[in-house]
Amino acid sequence: MTTSTTRVIVTGHSRGVGAALAEQFLSQGIAVLGLGRTRNPALAERFADTLTETELDLADTASLAQWIATDALSRFVGGAATVVLFNNAGIVQPVGPLEIQDAVAIASAVALNVAAPLMLASAVTQAAVDATDRRIVHISSGAARNAMAGWSIYCATKAALDHHARAVALDANRALRICSLAPGVIDTGMQAEIRGSGIDAFPMRERFEQLKQNGQLATAEQTAANLIAYAMSDAFGDTPVADIREVVPAK
Repeated sequence: MTTSTTRVIVTGHSRGVGAALAEQFLSQGIAVLGLGRTRNPALAERFADTLTETELDLADTASLAQWIATDALSRFVGGAATVVLFNNAGIVQPVGPLEIQDAVAIASAVALNVAAPLMLASAVTQAAVDATDRRIVHISSGAARNAMAGWSIYCATKAALDHHARAVALDANRALRICSLAPGVIDTGMQAEIRGSGIDAFPMRERFEQLKQNGQLATAEQTAANLIAYAMSDAFGDTPVADIREVVPAK
């Protein structure tokens, strides 16, 4: 991997795994485009020359489409041999059974968790048409493969990413690799939100509380390192759906 000819796009780069992904690429001298509702002032101060940020509500599909229609992506990836997209931004809400789910919250979750990653995957692929190596990483979840009470929206939206990757892989484009990658259970703000869910809305809450209490949650930094190791490896794209705990050996 030549850093000067590699460009990386990370959604949700202001915190959690997204921030860790951006920081680790930037520390290697690789230019990063961060997309999200908020900026990351700490990274901007440290990496003023290599971090580009765009404030964008990815749940607003009309605004995202307008941004895609500009030349921002093509300018960022221009001249790069390797272009990598990490569709990291996501939301777990609404949590609970159908009878308490808010219609607006459902629409927002589908827009952020599904529409935005699919729109960006297409846009980046087109903008980086001259790149010899294009890689798309959907950050999926074990919830995509195992249904959980109270998580019908989250499970469905993450499963959509898995199936999107499977279908894209069938196009057999040699210059394009894709994988919907479950990152494991991570100690982030989303996990705190999950533990704060009411037991009636999310019956498996106690399991996640135990993972925290037993120190079984991976850090955002550890997870980002594993994601990068696999995403930039020769093995990436061999299978369109994977779990990071199965493809990266434990240290």
